[in-house]
Amino acid sequence: MSVAIYRCPELLVAGRWRAGRGEGRHVVVDPATAEPLGELRLASRADLQEALDCAGPAFEAWKAVPAHERCARLERGVARLRARADDIAALLTAEQGKPLAEARAECLMAADLIKWYAEEARRVHGRVLPARSADARMDVLKVPAGPVAAFSPWNFPLVLSARKIGGALAAGCSIILKAAEETPASVAAMVACLAEELPEGVLQLVYGVPAEVSTALIESPVIRKLSFTGSVPVGRHLAQMAAAQLKRITLELGGHAPVIVCEDADIESTVALMVPHKFRNAGQACLAPTRFFVARSRYADFLEAFQAAADDLRIGPGDAPGTQMGPLAQARRLHAVQDLVARSAACGARVLTRAGRVPEAGYFAAPTLLADVPLDAPAMVEEPFGPVACALPFDSLDEAIALANRSDYGLAGYLFTDSARTIQAVSQRLEVGSLAINGIGVSVPEAPFGGLKASGWGSESGIEGMEAFLETRFTHYSVPKDARRQA
Repeated sequence: MSVAIYRCPELLVAGRWRAGRGEGRHVVVDPATAEPLGELRLASRADLQEALDCAGPAFEAWKAVPAHERCARLERGVARLRARADDIAALLTAEQGKPLAEARAECLMAADLIKWYAEEARRVHGRVLPARSADARMDVLKVPAGPVAAFSPWNFPLVLSARKIGGALAAGCSIILKAAEETPASVAAMVACLAEELPEGVLQLVYGVPAEVSTALIESPVIRKLSFTGSVPVGRHLAQMAAAQLKRITLELGGHAPVIVCEDADIESTVALMVPHKFRNAGQACLAPTRFFVARSRYADFLEAFQAAADDLRIGPGDAPGTQMGPLAQARRLHAVQDLVARSAACGARVLTRAGRVPEAGYFAAPTLLADVPLDAPAMVEEPFGPVACALPFDSLDEAIALANRSDYGLAGYLFTDSARTIQAVSQRLEVGSLAINGIGVSVPEAPFGGLKASGWGSESGIEGMEAFLETRFTHYSVPKDARRQA
């Protein structure tokens, strides 16, 4: 994308779009060219305090808005977001690198997420309990948790921000979103679509030095709930900070998704589904399939088909016609992927890739399949977060499940089989938060998305995601004696 049509956004604080007043600057880079797109001005401590000062009163006003009206306002924002999807997708491709078709799909998925939450606002139900006396009433109420601090990453900045924005606003909370400095313009454009319908301060957007922003927001008594998507080390740190303040937190911390390909699987259709899903967004997805455990009798056929399909992917800038895989988002990701492949090869993994097929400029890496990967090789242990897949044969279903569960991660998993018995066994024993069987659908707006083990705490999306922004309150009402006599 031409630098001339890209503009770094401002902060949205207390209902006004304005430049950050901090001393820091972040240079936004086009990953397809490694050329700068613009300079983002970051928030100062005073900016963050102003946002906090506004978040409390905004929450009090927004929670008093009837649920059907909150729903209507969010749906008008969603309509605006869909109408501007092409423009927002172009911004996302420029600053993040993914192909335009993927960027547009992400924008529309973000719209679907917010719309589902908006509709769910009208279905937040408590319950009435049988009272213990004739002149009493017992109710269980669901009430908004309070002002929310949310932190979203750069790999899917629209969808991962929308999960937090949609849930918080639909529940009746105000929210301060700290989005990724690498992808500021696309998120700001989405926020602008929604903010037109909202009272001042209900939805605020900041960019800044991550440690400064997280400290200011989490330590403030204004904030009552945190939501974070990102790396395990940062998630652990934020969880410790939240624990010190006794604040609720939802964490989605990545994955290393296993794929079990059984002897009765259709290899051709399996590869046709898995290769685009694996290399979507250049593999920079927490739910990406990464560890392929294949029945030994089908292993050679799988490797041949997977490598051929990966080698056929068209790699190039995200805005180039026909591009199927764009660059990695930053230079550090390119270096990390190259290092991971080198260290794994040194441990004995076979590297299957077609070399010399990526553009010289930018942060491009070739889709890579590592075969016969030792269990202690770095690529089998560390989340690749790039276009790297690992493959290993298995001899029994018990072995495959044990290999899959060996990881510290437990976000998503995939199974390919026609056996009902195998489906039942894997469904019950695989340690993941989402499982797709003969498909790729592990995340939809109406279903919970969250992981086990090191992949996080809690869920986003679905009624479970809405619940994360609500508190439960019990009310026991007894009629006063004087009122009973008057009656």
